[in-house]
Amino acid sequence: MIQALTTALTVLALVAALWSLVLAVADKPITLATKATLGLAGAVVLLELGLLAQLVVGVVRVVGADRELDSPTFIGYLLTMVVLLPVGAFWSLADRSRWGAGVLAVVLFSVPAMILRASQVWAA
Repeated sequence: MIQALTTALTVLALVAALWSLVLAVADKPITLATKATLGLAGAVVLLELGLLAQLVVGVVRVVGADRELDSPTFIGYLLTMVVLLPVGAFWSLADRSRWGAGVLAVVLFSVPAMILRASQVWAA
């Protein structure tokens, strides 16, 4: 895993999660009609691109790894992050209540946890 990318993705996910949490508390649905929600959508897209890059790099490094590694678990975490974010984003767009932003906040808070766990599997 690329440590700098891992750190950047963690920070971006936490900032976006807090942003989404503020929208949920303010009872603002994710509509893509305001600057606040468009900015959040841009952050989510950027995060997804970074997670895709991390997935590709992770799979390439697993294939070339000459050490013992729990490959299915590691790749499972990387794939889950890549799949979970768009699912949460589309769910938040479909739900026109404050809980759409709440769903997105939960998904965004789960990304750093999975990044941390994937890093632990990689280091082991």
